[in-house]
Amino acid sequence: MNGRVRILAVLIAAVVSSAMTSAQQGMTRYVRFSYQNSVAYGVLEGETIRELKGDLFATPEFTGRTMKLEAVRLLAPCQPSKVIAVGLNYKSHLGDREPAPYPGLFAKLPTSIVGPGDAILAPEDAKNLHFEGELVVVIGKRARNVSVAAAPQHVFGVTAGNDVSERDWQKNDLQWFRAKGADTFGPLGPVIVKGLNYGDLLLQTRLNGEVLQSQRTKDLLFDVPNLVSYISRYVTLEPGDVIYTGTPGSTKAMKPGDVVEIEIEGVGVLRNRVERPR
Repeated sequence: MNGRVRILAVLIAAVVSSAMTSAQQGMTRYVRFSYQNSVAYGVLEGETIRELKGDLFATPEFTGRTMKLEAVRLLAPCQPSKVIAVGLNYKSHLGDREPAPYPGLFAKLPTSIVGPGDAILAPEDAKNLHFEGELVVVIGKRARNVSVAAAPQHVFGVTAGNDVSERDWQKNDLQWFRAKGADTFGPLGPVIVKGLNYGDLLLQTRLNGEVLQSQRTKDLLFDVPNLVSYISRYVTLEPGDVIYTGTPGSTKAMKPGDVVEIEIEGVGVLRNRVERPR
C-alpha cells in the first residue's frame, strides 16, 4: 500500500467514525466530492453519501443518488471567495506577548485551499514550514456589520483547517502573502458539520502521529461570534467564506514526507502529507 493510499484509507476510517458519532447527536455533515468525473455536495450518513444539487448555502435538494464514501474522492468542503485568518487567538500561543484588544486579522488566498489527503507543497526555498491546527468557521449567510448576538445566525458550520506558515518568510517579507497564502497552504476538511457546539471542542494536531497541540476551543481569546461580528464591520462575508480562528500552543517545522493531522472533536481528522512540488 503506497503512502497516498494509506493516508486515504485512514482518512476514510476517521471520517466514518466521526460521522457515526455525529449522527447519533443529530448533527448534519456535509462533504464536497468528486465521483465519476463530476463534483457535487452531499450529506454524509455513516459510510453513505446522499448527493445534493443546488446551492449548499441556500436550498439544496437531494438528487436521490447515493454512493459509498470509499468510492469517492473527498475535496475541500467548500470553495471560499475569501479566506480570513486570525493570529494570536489563544493565550497559549502568545508567549510573552499581551493579548490584543481586538482580533489580529490577515488574509490567505483561495488558491491556498486544498482538501483532505491532498499534498502540502513545500517550495524548495521554504526552509521553516510550520503547521497550525485550527477550528475553521464556514459562513452560511451574508454578513455585513452584524452584532455579536446575531453572528451565530450567519455561521453555516465548522470544519478543521491547517494554517500552514513559512516562519522565515513570515518574519522577513513585507507582508504574509507567500508565508501564509502560497498554494496548498490552507488544507481544509474533511467535512462541514452543522449543529455542533463549536464553542467547546477539543482540537489536536499530530505530526507523524505525535500530539503537538491539544486545547479546547473554549479557550479562544475571541470566540466565533465575536470574530464574525468584528470581521463583518470591515469586510462583507459571503456564503462559503471561511475564517481560520487561530492556533493554540506551539508549532513545529515540517519537512517533505511528514504527515500532519488536525483532529477536531465532532468534525474528524484532516490529514495531509508534505511534499515537494513536481
